[in-house]
Amino acid sequence: MAGATGRWIVKSEDRKAAVAAYKLRKAVPGIYVVACATTGQQWAGSAPDLGTIWNRLSFTLRQGANTHRSLQSAWRDHGAESFSFEVVERVDLETLPYVLDRFLRDRLAHWCKTLQVEPI
Repeated sequence: MAGATGRWIVKSEDRKAAVAAYKLRKAVPGIYVVACATTGQQWAGSAPDLGTIWNRLSFTLRQGANTHRSLQSAWRDHGAESFSFEVVERVDLETLPYVLDRFLRDRLAHWCKTLQVEPI
């Protein structure tokens, strides 16, 4: 419900329930691609949690603080509406917990080569 200031008012118990549900959700690692429709440029990256990576990436891009120069430059030149995010591979965490980092590095290299895209 929106208050007089236009901000959403969230009951304490609703907020606590939402936080608890967020903490219980299962992270799904994998590989993703960010694409600029205007230029056709694409970038691939890996993430330990595909459910949160786009929010983190787009935040740094909006702030002008993303460390990947070509991605930040394209975002600045063409705007957020030109970009899309797509998951290209999900990894079953339960079968690979102890080798996940190496596995994600290998899969990212595979997708960068296959799609001929720049790694993030």
